[in-house]
Amino acid sequence: MEEQEPELTDDPEIIRERKRQLANAYIELLKSPYLDSRWKAAEALGNHGDESAVEPLLAALNDPYVDVQWLAAKSLGKIGDKRAVEPLIALLKNENKWVRTGAAWALGKLGDPRAVEPLIETLKDPKPRVRKDAAWALGKFGDDRAVSPLNNLLQDKDDDVRQAVKSALDTLKKRSTGKNTKPTQ
Repeated sequence: MEEQEPELTDDPEIIRERKRQLANAYIELLKSPYLDSRWKAAEALGNHGDESAVEPLLAALNDPYVDVQWLAAKSLGKIGDKRAVEPLIALLKNENKWVRTGAAWALGKLGDPRAVEPLIETLKDPKPRVRKDAAWALGKFGDDRAVSPLNNLLQDKDDDVRQAVKSALDTLKKRSTGKNTKPTQ
């Protein structure tokens, strides 16, 4: 018996149904006993962008493996659902730097003002990668509370951190002077 290719369609209802089925399959894989399946599912759900994945991804933040936690955090940032803000803020204090950096990155994507103060605290993290992602995230917010703490990091010993800080400060400066707004026509 010959296997048939799935039929291509422009029908929006069929496309939505196929996307739902795919999201459900990835959500099911988050429960797999195999680490590779779980981290691939966590990553795919972020790329897929289906909001039905938020609760399963929040649960995956407690996976015993850092790879899954980190990718679940990043995927929550990509999906953009505000239910993830408080759990991601809590992850900024996780013992693993990859989990902290994933949380900082995701919070930058979410842009929720509740994360500004915790991200400012994260600028003091001992790991440069975490400081870098916290600086990047603060630049995304456009919140003036970040200016002074970011200025304090201009002399950071890590070049990547200094670059992220400069970029964040440039973004904040453009927003505060109104240069980042589009002219009306």
